[in-house]
Amino acid sequence: MLGTRKVGHAGTLDPMATGVLIIGIGKATRLLGYLAQSDKAYSATIRLGISTVTDDADGEVVSAVGASGLKNRDIEAVMAGLQGDILQSPAAVSAIKMSGTRSYARVRAGERVDLPARPVRVERFSLLTSRVSEMAGVCVLDLDVEVVCSTGTYIRALGRDLGGALSVGGHLVRLRRTRVGRFDINEAQTLGEAKPNLTVLKLDAVVGRHFATQIIGDDKASWVRHGRRLPDMHLSARTTALLAQDGSFLALYRQEGHDAVAEAVFV
Repeated sequence: MLGTRKVGHAGTLDPMATGVLIIGIGKATRLLGYLAQSDKAYSATIRLGISTVTDDADGEVVSAVGASGLKNRDIEAVMAGLQGDILQSPAAVSAIKMSGTRSYARVRAGERVDLPARPVRVERFSLLTSRVSEMAGVCVLDLDVEVVCSTGTYIRALGRDLGGALSVGGHLVRLRRTRVGRFDINEAQTLGEAKPNLTVLKLDAVVGRHFATQIIGDDKASWVRHGRRLPDMHLSARTTALLAQDGSFLALYRQEGHDAVAEAVFV
């Protein structure tokens, strides 16, 4: 659409998922690694009573014990224990590498994969509605939930762990990412909308939304353009976007002792 091959993204979505995907174009691709570290928000539907190999609706069913008799208060009590700073084992069918091989490739080759738990933060795990239905003769309970979490959190794993703690199993049947950092789904475009009129945010505006900013004088701007260390310079945040006097974005700098040192230069 833009006539360039220099395009990247700030965090993949599962094949069944929809929602916000930040796309960087040209030199903005160098900013994507920082944007990918932002917190994220999701809306999802968890189906209790059935487990799958992928922890979502795309995978083969591995158990179907049903979920009759579960009460919302019991479900919410378990959800509360899955909030805050927790250790989470990622979904086995994921792109995480083990000894150079993607975890999903090992699972598809018939291996049993147990990925080590890692720290994540679940800021919110809220139950919106629940409804009983039947799948292949099994009584299941579908939960519409909202999640706000740190990068690296698997919503599929939350559904799996919720079902496991309730002794009924669980998997995702719907997942939509509604926010990445300061980027909300309300300003996103579908491909259909973008093809005739793609909206591209300017790099200066994106930086101002995501990072602490600091305007520097013309004397230091020339140093920044060459990525030089700035002695005795105190930054307003651990990673700060330095702007020229006219407000244009020059570089990301970080604090190192009493000096500021370049993370990435964008001019």
